[in-house]
Amino acid sequence: MADPQTLKTDARRHHDPSVRGFASDNYAGAHPEVLAALTLANGGHQVSYGEDQYTEHLQRVMHSHFGPTAEAFPVFNGTGANVTALQALTDRWGAVVCAETAHINVDEGGAPERMGGLKLLTVPTPDGKLTPELIDRQAWGWEDEHRAMPQVVSITQNTELGTVYTVDEIRAVVEHAHGLGMKVHLDGARIANAAASLDVPMRTFTNAVGVDVLTFGGTKNGMLFGEAVVVLNPDAVSHMKHLRKMSMQLASKMRFLSVQFEALLAKDLWLRNARHANEMAQRLAAGVRTVDGVEILYAVEANAVFARLPQDVTRRLQERFRFYFWDEAAGDVRWMCSFDTTEDDVDTFVQALKEEMAR
Repeated sequence: MADPQTLKTDARRHHDPSVRGFASDNYAGAHPEVLAALTLANGGHQVSYGEDQYTEHLQRVMHSHFGPTAEAFPVFNGTGANVTALQALTDRWGAVVCAETAHINVDEGGAPERMGGLKLLTVPTPDGKLTPELIDRQAWGWEDEHRAMPQVVSITQNTELGTVYTVDEIRAVVEHAHGLGMKVHLDGARIANAAASLDVPMRTFTNAVGVDVLTFGGTKNGMLFGEAVVVLNPDAVSHMKHLRKMSMQLASKMRFLSVQFEALLAKDLWLRNARHANEMAQRLAAGVRTVDGVEILYAVEANAVFARLPQDVTRRLQERFRFYFWDEAAGDVRWMCSFDTTEDDVDTFVQALKEEMAR
């Protein structure tokens, strides 16, 4: 067996930590407070598969944010969280109404359909947000055996276009869906950014307005890995424990998932991280607005900036900073800020954009 000291000295850094980008908030590392929490949970033995003391304590932390009926089921990733949550809300013949731009439709590699056996009924939206009127485009035909039955409305907060639902907008969606006999799932991959933008507690636009199940994002807000399915309405779901296992999302050493959420949520780290990312996006948007020939496409309400610029400029700029085309044919790009984006990162990027636009 290798000597531990040898293993320690053999480990070396394989990247340049000074390199920054605006491609995704997933590019950022883990927050130091999260890493410290992982170290705290390490050592000794704890019962596996969620019967550990950290997962037990996580339930109390979640109660403080989402009320006494909330139950958290930590999972490995966002795709697993969404697919598991939607399975818990639907029958085998069920369908999910969502925005055409929703992550479950565009970026899950077909997992809801292939792994969850779900039919997605999509609706085009101007800003990524569903409304009662838009839901009605797909919420019909419950007795038609030739059509998958609409059973769930899935909304994303904040949306894939960086926009944020107001509390009243979510309340209207939930009341309309429940009035149709449907349940509501909220994809909260960036829920902290939405709460920071609205300046309200997360419960205000989730359980307080009747959302049934939430997928809570941690990876994009400073965690090393992990998300959670948070059941807000126990009467709306069935067999979550079994579905998590069947969906290959049951962690044996769950304490290392749970303690990360505790680090985020027990105090205000989740909010500090989200506010900072949002502030950096506002700084970026303000700088971009001074550049002639660059158009900001959507309201900048969280930690994303969507813009349109000449494709040749984008390609040159991508040689200096990593970011993605959103719609390459149209010249649309997405720039994301994270908890560790600095003012200097933003200002350096804006200056580079000005230089490339001037060429």
